[in-house]
Amino acid sequence: MNIKSSSSHKNQEPESGVLYIVGTPIGNLNDISPRALNILKNVSLIACEDTRQTKKIMSKYEFSNKLTSFNKNNSHNKTSRLIDELNSEKSVAIVSDAGMPSICDPGEELIKNATSKGIKVICIPGPCAATTALVSSGFPSSKFTFEGFLPRKKYEREKILFEIGKSDKTIILYESPHRLKKLLIELREIFGGDREVKVSRELTKKFEQHIGENINEVIEYFQGRDVLGEITIVIKGVKKNKNSEFNQFELKKELNELVEAGLSLSQASKYLAKKNNISKSLIYNMY
Repeated sequence: MNIKSSSSHKNQEPESGVLYIVGTPIGNLNDISPRALNILKNVSLIACEDTRQTKKIMSKYEFSNKLTSFNKNNSHNKTSRLIDELNSEKSVAIVSDAGMPSICDPGEELIKNATSKGIKVICIPGPCAATTALVSSGFPSSKFTFEGFLPRKKYEREKILFEIGKSDKTIILYESPHRLKKLLIELREIFGGDREVKVSRELTKKFEQHIGENINEVIEYFQGRDVLGEITIVIKGVKKNKNSEFNQFELKKELNELVEAGLSLSQASKYLAKKNNISKSLIYNMY
């Protein structure tokens, strides 16, 4: 491989009619790549989740370009316009406020629409809070599941939490600062306080933190404190044993039998939780 030849393409001009997915810093503006800057400087149009955030990058690196807002509120209407721009041989870059577009941010539908119409799509990779928090946690990273923000609806939320509770893979979640404490209480009720967890905040910024070793420690840390900054939660998977699926089947069978015998679901769950030394909520959700 000719290294000099391959590296000479780093400042290549954007191609006409191409949609560029551009990763931007998650906090520290120095983390943007020269390739990403080159694309943002030279495309015909930049579609931004928030133009004010993109202007911070433009100000620091002293360049200008044409911007248009592209967020969850207007993306449906803006998609057709951006497709028209691409079909007219203009190059378009899509950026989110931080990290990679379409990962819990607008962009997925535009990318899907573009590829379905034969428009070329190129990703300029960049920082991502999920993988940054994962490798910083020290938890197993060869197999992991990214859940993003949990659903608000109770049934959907509990279903995912139950799946996380029995997963042997490392789990990554996003949460807003004002809802973190509520989520931590939910996690303790379902997993127990000893489940290994790391809460990362303000990744790549001056006050970056990686908090706690388990759920109880994290809850204790935030007692009496305001939660500030962007939050990423990494949850270590459970150790599986050969009989785990069999035990789960037997537990569900016993739960059904107790309810059919006249106990309330709450009473049956409480009895089996104490008997098997596991969370009541975990058993309750089996029913």
